[in-house]
Amino acid sequence: MGLFERFLSVWVALAIILGIISGHLMPGLYESVAALTYAHVNLVVAVFIWAMIYPMMVQVDFTAIKNVGRKPQGLVLTLIINWLVKPFTMAALGWLFFKVLFADLVDPATATEYIAGMILLGVAPCTAMVFVWSQLTKGDSAYTLVQVSINDIIMIFAFAPIAAFLLGLSDITVPWETLLLSILLYVVAPLIAGVITRRWLLRQGEQRLENWLHHSKPTTVMGLLATVTLLFGLQADRILDNPYAIGLIAVPLLIQSYGIFFIAYFAAKKMALPHNVAAPAGLIGTSNFFELAVAVAISLFGLTSGAALATVVGVLVEVPVMLSLVAFANRTRHWFPAAALNAGK
Repeated sequence: MGLFERFLSVWVALAIILGIISGHLMPGLYESVAALTYAHVNLVVAVFIWAMIYPMMVQVDFTAIKNVGRKPQGLVLTLIINWLVKPFTMAALGWLFFKVLFADLVDPATATEYIAGMILLGVAPCTAMVFVWSQLTKGDSAYTLVQVSINDIIMIFAFAPIAAFLLGLSDITVPWETLLLSILLYVVAPLIAGVITRRWLLRQGEQRLENWLHHSKPTTVMGLLATVTLLFGLQADRILDNPYAIGLIAVPLLIQSYGIFFIAYFAAKKMALPHNVAAPAGLIGTSNFFELAVAVAISLFGLTSGAALATVVGVLVEVPVMLSLVAFANRTRHWFPAAALNAGK
């Protein structure tokens, strides 16, 4: 493990601080960056996330993907957690905290909007960042790719009905441009680039591929740090101006994040899944597709609504939470079968 990876939590903490300070001191710069948006997808963030994912796609043994279905337990677990558990626990926690525990702290209309934002996060499983978390736990890259891809396919059909049911609305409009553009940018494009790059490198020998992968590792970490800095910079004033509301929203989101991970992780342990499938399965369910959640919240409730704020808090909470869960997963590797699940076997 290199210097960047060994002290990743420190670098992320510094990136968060840098983002908040620079966002507060140079709002004009971040306003210009925020304007570079298409279909609610910030193109600068997209570039940074692409920089994270592309080297990981080159690692994928694409010939192994066709064999993932021979060992479907990890896929089944991921789908159950993401579509039969997570949206409903998020809605339940939102109701518990903002209609009961925090009822005296937030007016009813705002509380309803906070719950709506949480629900939108719960119905949008992660597409991009999960590749980073999987790599940090030494997850099976081919298996993770299939898990994410199947989630994306299901999301196209299931997002609107589940969100409408939980929100009690009948006119949920899916921002198809946001959904499809994000999948194209974060999965399809880096996947194609990864296939082409891997084949080109393998023509020069296995050692050439290994050398390329070794030298590309800092690109992934730097992309993550740049993304964190930018996200916190874009929300700097909102964080500083409204820390009380952000703190209230963060409480149920933290409980949800850790709760979903441990449900999936211990279910994987009970199923005797290997660690390189169990860890990504838990992390996929924990992280969120924040572009989609933010876009829908803005379109339904408005840019300055409590729902939009709740989805933004989800973004801010996610990176520190995921890093802590990556550390936990790595420390508990010995809980799982020693034999790694190789999708190609």
